Amino acid sequence: MTQTSGHAPAIDVRGLTKRFGDKLVVDNFDIAVPRGAIYGFLGPNGSGKTTTIRMLCGLLLPDAGQGTCLGFDVRREARQIKTQVGYMTQKFSLYEDLSIRENLDFVARMYGVPQRRSRVESALTELGLADRAGQLAGTLSGGWKQRLALAACLIHDPQLLLLDEPTAGVDPKARRDFWDEIRRLSRQGVTILVSTHYMDEAVQCDFIAYIAYGKKLIDGPAADIPRMVGLTTWRAEGTELAALELALAGQPGVAQIARFGASLHVSGRDAAALQATVRQFEARGTQRWSLQPAGLEEAFIYLMAGAQDNFAQGPS
Repeated sequence: MTQTSGHAPAIDVRGLTKRFGDKLVVDNFDIAVPRGAIYGFLGPNGSGKTTTIRMLCGLLLPDAGQGTCLGFDVRREARQIKTQVGYMTQKFSLYEDLSIRENLDFVARMYGVPQRRSRVESALTELGLADRAGQLAGTLSGGWKQRLALAACLIHDPQLLLLDEPTAGVDPKARRDFWDEIRRLSRQGVTILVSTHYMDEAVQCDFIAYIAYGKKLIDGPAADIPRMVGLTTWRAEGTELAALELALAGQPGVAQIARFGASLHVSGRDAAALQATVRQFEARGTQRWSLQPAGLEEAFIYLMAGAQDNFAQGPS
C-alpha cells in the first residue's frame, strides 16, 4: 500500500544484508531517508554502496532484512518500486548511434509514458537539449552525455532517482550545472540517492551515510557528521611539513595526520591532549597553527582508518 503521509520517509529499512558467495557485501544495514532529500552514500570503491542502493530501490533482493521504499515492501513489491525509480549509471548506457531525441523516445516507449512525443519534447527543453536533439549520442562530450542520461532517467517522472558516481569524468562547469538540476528536482520532492567516493560530490548532499566494507559506519545530516565523529582539527602551514608529519606521528592526542595541499590537518578526539601537543610544536616557530572545524574529509579518513576490510584475504 502506498504511503499517504507527507512525513513518512521515502525509504525506511532495517537489517538489509547481502552475500555474494562467501563474501558479506552488505552487513545489517539500517537507514531512513526523508522524502525529497539528497542522500549521499560515501565510501571507497568496493565498499558496498551500489549494492546497498540497489536493494533499497527494489533492484536487488536482500538475503535478510525488511523495510519499505516509496511505501512498497522492498522484498515483496520490488516491481512496483522499479516503476518509480530512475537509475543513472556511472557508465553511459544509452545508444550512441541514435540521436538525443531518438534515445529519449526509446526510453519513453519502454516505460509506456503517456503522450510520449510531448513528454520527450518537454524533456529536451527542461534539460537544455533541444538545440542538439538531432545530434548522435556518440558524438557528445562527457557533460552532454551526462545531461542526456539524466533526461532519460527522468522521462517517466520517477519519485526516486539513483545516481551512481554521477559526475565522474565531466568538467567543473558541467558538474555545477548537473548539481543545480539535482537540487531543483529535490525541491520538487524527488528523493535522490547518490553513490560516490568523491568528497566534492558528498558535500552537495543533505545527508550522508558512510559505508566501508559492507558496514554503515555513520549517517546523518552532512553538516553534523564531523561533530558526530568528535574530531578536533588543527591546521599547520609553513615549511618542512614532511618533517613535521613524521615528528607528529604517535604524539599524544594525534589520531590522524592528513596532507591538504600546502598544509597539514592534524586531528584527534582528545582535544586537550591534542592542543598540548600542538603548543609544543607551535613553540618551535617553524609552522603557523590554527584551530579549525573538522570537515567531512577528516571525519571520513578517521572512520576509514578504523574500518576492518572484510574482503581482504586472510592467511591460507
